[in-house]
Amino acid sequence: MANAHAQPTGHERIETSNFLMIVLVLLTVIVGGIVEIVPLFFQRSTTQPVQNLRPYTPLQLAGRDVYIREGCYNCHSQMIRPLRAETLRYGHYSVAGEFVYDHPFQWGSKRTGPDLARVGGKYSDEWHRLHLTNPRDLVPESNMPAYAWLATAQVDPADMAPKMRALRTVGVPYTDEQIGQAADEVKGKTEMEAVIAYLQVLGTAMKR
Repeated sequence: MANAHAQPTGHERIETSNFLMIVLVLLTVIVGGIVEIVPLFFQRSTTQPVQNLRPYTPLQLAGRDVYIREGCYNCHSQMIRPLRAETLRYGHYSVAGEFVYDHPFQWGSKRTGPDLARVGGKYSDEWHRLHLTNPRDLVPESNMPAYAWLATAQVDPADMAPKMRALRTVGVPYTDEQIGQAADEVKGKTEMEAVIAYLQVLGTAMKR
């Protein structure tokens, strides 16, 4: 007859110990994360900008901040997957080198509205202005809210230099001259103009 008091196997010991299970799960996640993530920091394709990529201008940068502030990324991704259906609809699939100056980048899996990775140059500035003012004037079935107030909200020139200096510390190659001129470049500009400038540059590095 089997011994009722036999010592538990290693597998049983792990399954019956909450502490040991937690430690081993965390260790597995850490090792897996290191193996998957760390090599990306040393691959040229993920750390070097594509050939025609330029840092955002002050107006484009201000527009990007408004885009994030208003939660546009909750419905619009900026990542075209390397699948035939995706590339037929949106164009060339997204590559990491397009987004090395984005902190944080706007990739993501959620997509309620169209992907915006290649929207730059697809429509005129006036189209974007009308669309932001009342989306249903151009796309009757749209469920996007209107952002008409952006046409009167002003970009704050004083915000730009500190933002650009902060981005320079994480690798965006802004010069002292660019930072010094930033306030003048956005002076008198509205947030709508800024968002449109941002949208109009998305994906254009791959088209040049």
